[in-house]
Amino acid sequence: MPDETKPFFVTLPDRAALRVAGDDAFSFLQNLISNDMALLDRQPCLYACLLTPQGKFLFDFFISRDGGGFLLDCEGGARAQALLQKLTLYRLRSKVELRLDDPRPVYVIIGGTLPPDPRHPALGHRTFLKPVAMEERPFTEWDRLRITCGVPDGSRDMVPEKSTLIESRIDVFHGISFTKGCYIGQEITARMHHRGLAKKHLLPIKITLPAPAPGDELFDDQGRYIGEIRSVVGDDALALIKLKE
Repeated sequence: MPDETKPFFVTLPDRAALRVAGDDAFSFLQNLISNDMALLDRQPCLYACLLTPQGKFLFDFFISRDGGGFLLDCEGGARAQALLQKLTLYRLRSKVELRLDDPRPVYVIIGGTLPPDPRHPALGHRTFLKPVAMEERPFTEWDRLRITCGVPDGSRDMVPEKSTLIESRIDVFHGISFTKGCYIGQEITARMHHRGLAKKHLLPIKITLPAPAPGDELFDDQGRYIGEIRSVVGDDALALIKLKE
C-alpha cells in the first residue's frame, strides 16, 4: 500500500509551454484573457481562458512569470499550435514575442506545502520541473481527483466555440475576473454570470459500469435528455447537465 501521507507526483500528458515576452506582454495578455494579470503580484500562477467575441470558450491555460515575460502552461499538439496562431493574429503592432515549446511535460505534486493549483487546492502544485526522489503515480489518479472536484480540463470537457465559461463553472474555479474591465467575450460572460443565464452546468456525477464514453448523451428514467458525458475515469465522470427550470 502506498504511503498516503507522503507527497507524490503525476505527469500530465499533452501539454506545451508558450512564452509571451516583450515590452507589451502584460497589457497584451490583460486585454485578451478572462482573468486579471495583476493577480500575479500576489500569487505565483493564475488560471484563465481565451474566448471568442461571442463569449465562447477557445483555450484555457495557466500563466506564471518567466523572467521579464510570461509562460503559459497550455494544451499541446494541434491545440498549442492553434493558440499560437490566435495570439499571433491578435499581436498586430504590439511589442510582443511569442515562442512555443511543444511538447513540454507538466508535473503535479500532490501533498506538501507548495502553492496549489489556482482552480482547486486539492489538485496539487503544477510545475515544469520533474520532481526527483518522489513517487510517481498514474495520470488517472490525478484525473479522477480532478473529476470529483468538478474541474474541467480544457477541450476534454469544454467544446471550443460552443461552451461558455459560466456553464463550465470557470467562475467557481477562479478563472474569471468580474472587476478588471474589458477582454474578448467579457460582456456576454458577465451578463450570463450576473443574470444567471446558464441553462446547463458541468458537474461531477457517479455512473454505472460499464462506463459511457465522452460525448455520450444522458437520459432520465422517462427517456428525456438531461445532459452529455465529458471526461470519465472509472465510475466518476464530468457531465454537462441541464438545470431544472
